[in-house]
Amino acid sequence: MRIGILTGGGDCPGLNAVIRAAVVKGQRAGHEFVGFNDGWRGPLENCFRELTPRDVDGILVEGGTILGTSRTNPLSQDDGIERAQAGLRDAGCDALIAIGGEDTLGVATSLYQAGTPVVGVPKTIDNDLSGTDFTFGFDTAVHIATDAIDRLRTTAQSHHRAMVVEVMGRHAGWIALHSGMASGAAEVLIPERPYDIDAVCAHVEQRFAAGHAPIVVVSEGAVAAGGDVTSIGQKTDAFGHVQLGGAGELVAGQIQERSGRQTRMVVLGHLQRGGTPTAFDRWLATRFGLHALDAVTGADFGTMVALRGTDIVRVSLAQATGELKLVDAEQFAEAQALFG
Repeated sequence: MRIGILTGGGDCPGLNAVIRAAVVKGQRAGHEFVGFNDGWRGPLENCFRELTPRDVDGILVEGGTILGTSRTNPLSQDDGIERAQAGLRDAGCDALIAIGGEDTLGVATSLYQAGTPVVGVPKTIDNDLSGTDFTFGFDTAVHIATDAIDRLRTTAQSHHRAMVVEVMGRHAGWIALHSGMASGAAEVLIPERPYDIDAVCAHVEQRFAAGHAPIVVVSEGAVAAGGDVTSIGQKTDAFGHVQLGGAGELVAGQIQERSGRQTRMVVLGHLQRGGTPTAFDRWLATRFGLHALDAVTGADFGTMVALRGTDIVRVSLAQATGELKLVDAEQFAEAQALFG
């Protein structure tokens, strides 16, 4: 078989591990591989190259993606699906492995429904894809955020300040929840649960009263009760998403104004996406690559590989992209017991 691979959406530690695993195992079984450049732009614009074991040698430990990525959306174009299918045919592909999050796999679902043999691999640092316990990239993002919070705590303690740390998480607060619990934050604010700024300030004062500098971890999509998300302008990307920004700044300003405590804010932003993937993400991404190849060679198309416990299973692409996996009330309550 001649198998295409693409990586779409935001870059993520572990993408290269997926590519490497599929290519190395597939080549040994006699398959050929085509790498499409920059996500869905590759098939739309006939931008592709051959992938050999030499091309993927040594990329396991590298962050990002050797294929490049973009937020190109074939569904936003009248003939996008047909052009993508034509691009796959021009590259001689018998099947496609699409590695991405909700948006990328949403396009893959439409391609499959239009008759294209596609297998999906879940990728997002937000960990918000249904059907899988974890997505690769999430563990790396949490480690980076936790390390940053630990470092910020020492300067906050020295200056007797409150510190607000904004992390990624448009709709789901998994990064904030995990890094906040791991670092002993005074408060964690997530998109799933509108916050009461008075309660936040009370927890900040509680921490100060105990002789500690409070850290508040804020998802970029967090909103106050009765409020709305904060964004940078109204311009949207090809999938209709506005660029979020300002949630942490808003919280920091309100804490300082209401409490009179000196408060500083840090946005971790794309630091959470970058650098070497953790050992867990390399392990998970490698297994996803191996099992995605098995799904392709077994003609089990329209599926996505997923982690359930320690097993890799397959779920339908439609199920995987049907709804986001959000932090539920019970999980958030565990963290709440430690706030303040």
